[in-house]
Amino acid sequence: MPNLTATATAHPNIAFIKYWGNSDEALRLPVNGSISMNLDNLFTRTCVTFNSDLIADSLTINGKVARGPALIRVSKILDLVRHQAGQTGRAAVVSSNNFPIGAGIASSAAAFAALALAASAAAGLDLNEQSLSRLARRGSGSACRSIPGGFVEWQIGSSETDSYAFSIASSKHWSLVDCVAVVSQIHKTTGSSEGHGLAASSPLQNARVADANRRLDLCRQAILTKDFAAFAEVVELDCNMMHAVMQTSSPALLYWQPGTLAVMQAVTAWRAAGQAVCYTIDAGPNVHVICLADFAKQVQLKLAEIIGVEKVLVAGVGGPARLEI
Repeated sequence: MPNLTATATAHPNIAFIKYWGNSDEALRLPVNGSISMNLDNLFTRTCVTFNSDLIADSLTINGKVARGPALIRVSKILDLVRHQAGQTGRAAVVSSNNFPIGAGIASSAAAFAALALAASAAAGLDLNEQSLSRLARRGSGSACRSIPGGFVEWQIGSSETDSYAFSIASSKHWSLVDCVAVVSQIHKTTGSSEGHGLAASSPLQNARVADANRRLDLCRQAILTKDFAAFAEVVELDCNMMHAVMQTSSPALLYWQPGTLAVMQAVTAWRAAGQAVCYTIDAGPNVHVICLADFAKQVQLKLAEIIGVEKVLVAGVGGPARLEI
């Protein structure tokens, strides 16, 4: 078999209505739907090379060889690709990010979206968006949302075939900006995959899931009508509900740091003063501050002044995962 290579780039996404908890851990089928937007200035670039001389898959992330659980997760996706392509060759995977990984900025979403696209292309598969989304989901649930572009919804589904993500609005639809207040770049001790398994242990999870469709409807409508006030209300509610579940699971997951709370309180005060701004936080300490593009520079400068904020990453609405020619 000749060497087969492809390189793909994918963006992380920030969930407005969160994914937390699976109905099927192996297939990563979520207990509720979710809505997100891709982040255009942040990306993972992944190159996959199938080589008949390799005796095992290899993984390099940001210049460092990765083994253990990270390599196992990657090899599982490669196995799915090999099965579909009818081949057995091992692969060398080289991946890099331009943003912190394992810190609540959806690095696994971007990584597995890029891996799904690069691996399938290198293996000679021509998968459509739905199939790519389903493949990425198997590596990291939220990765399915980094395959389509713009504002994206992930439908729950009930099986392997009908749980995937699709665009509900293009990247040009609404000029939102995510100012990510980075309060820590340290890799979190409890990753999202492990956290999903703890969700059911919280007495609050059932209530969160039961109300999810209402929040999905409110968020989708707010995006489609560009109603920032309604958007901010449901996004912050959903964020707080997910972290309440995390903080009441067994064991409890306490991702917030003093800087996290400082940013949350500042954003709340800015909006009370008339600023179109809101916060949301994934499984980590860093705060995604969402605002209209016209106010992004002002928000970025104000965030940088808050004690505990190390730096601010700025990203607009990003496009789909793409192959590099």
